[in-house]
Amino acid sequence: MSARMAREIKLLTSEPPPGVCAWPINDRYDDIKAQIQGPKGTVYEKGVFTLSVHIPPRYPFEPPQVRFITPVYHPNIDTGGRICLDLLNMPPKGAWRPALNISTVLASIGLLLADPNPEDGLMTDVAAEYKLNRAAFDMKAKQMTEKHAVEAKESAAAESSDECGKDSGEASPSAAAAPAEPAAETRRPDCQVKAKYTVKMG
Repeated sequence: MSARMAREIKLLTSEPPPGVCAWPINDRYDDIKAQIQGPKGTVYEKGVFTLSVHIPPRYPFEPPQVRFITPVYHPNIDTGGRICLDLLNMPPKGAWRPALNISTVLASIGLLLADPNPEDGLMTDVAAEYKLNRAAFDMKAKQMTEKHAVEAKESAAAESSDECGKDSGEASPSAAAAPAEPAAETRRPDCQVKAKYTVKMG
């Protein structure tokens, strides 16, 4: 592990962005699991969304590869969890640069949840619905959040494990053994989302 990644992992586990929790899942630190609290005041506020973060060999000269594991109904996130965000792509189309870091990316994804960009939608039908029929979009987004992200949140809250307090380089057994179903995703027992994003509703 590079000195850069060592610093990033320390930052992620000790001082994560507001509404974010993240930890490495192997001793090579090239795979990270993250959870983002649904932004307060939005259709996602009751959920906790799990993401995978893969660190490519050329990082930080290439951006991390991030996708949602928890299904989410959003104009900029497709059914495979891919995210349309400029920080996740190289110039000239993207805005990634080596000075950025994983914390910045995760914070930006949290803000994207709070403020979708339908003009650059990855899901064109969802983007159109967001612009033209907001009530229908809100209903579907809330339903998907309740079905997948709320169950994940409740599962995480109910989880009790002897692994609490172990070195952050280890994944919890519950996370390692969890089936593919997104609702079964659990948070590291010692991982706390410090604060929610707040969105002022006008």
